[in-house]
Amino acid sequence: MRLIPAIDIIDGQCVRLTKGDYSTKKVYNENPLEVAKMFQDSGIEYLHLVDLDGAKAKHIVNYKILETLATQTNLKIDFGGGLKSDDDLRIAFESGARQITGGSIAVKNPNLFESWINHYGSEKIILGADCFHGKIAIQGWQEKSSLEIMSFINDYTKKGIKNVICTDISKDGMLQGPAFELYTSILSQNPNLHLIASGGVSNFEELPKLKTIGCEGVIIGKAIYEGKITLKALEQFQINTN
Repeated sequence: MRLIPAIDIIDGQCVRLTKGDYSTKKVYNENPLEVAKMFQDSGIEYLHLVDLDGAKAKHIVNYKILETLATQTNLKIDFGGGLKSDDDLRIAFESGARQITGGSIAVKNPNLFESWINHYGSEKIILGADCFHGKIAIQGWQEKSSLEIMSFINDYTKKGIKNVICTDISKDGMLQGPAFELYTSILSQNPNLHLIASGGVSNFEELPKLKTIGCEGVIIGKAIYEGKITLKALEQFQINTN
């Protein structure tokens, strides 16, 4: 199981939100590169980088930070937030993203999102399936849709999607544990899916449980920043599971 720390960007700073609410913004570091290098020095290979300014603006904003992290670290970066056009996607990949995550666009403009899967390939495009009480949420979680998460994921697996990041918004930033039941249900219907758990991770003991369920990766945010999970523990987990 891949360990994927998260860096969320607002105004060029490394922040965390609670349940996607921008008013809960907490700045953890003014220098995202410093944070990324700290992850890399602990043996981390992957990074989930979210352009929260972009999510609000509905177009890519913080691509310069993406470029800095991509050129000054060896981290394999998946990038999301505000990717709404072919041009946004081009900028993201040119700025060094290994993969991109599309959530709102997959709901609002499924034809465009499907064209990205076909053009770039399923290994480059991740479906962002963020939900609240079983319904997909979009626009930086500011807007709820009527789409059921299971049918949403099932529809896109038929269109070639292999990688899905699923965030239970009710758990995000709460440090109260991930949505184990939700992930179990998703994988029971799609056993070959590369499912990346996101939201709610609060302690180290939850990681082996997510691995046992069958999650291909886990995104860890606030638990690292608040010191609930140490980078040393993550380093040891990787050594023991490799």
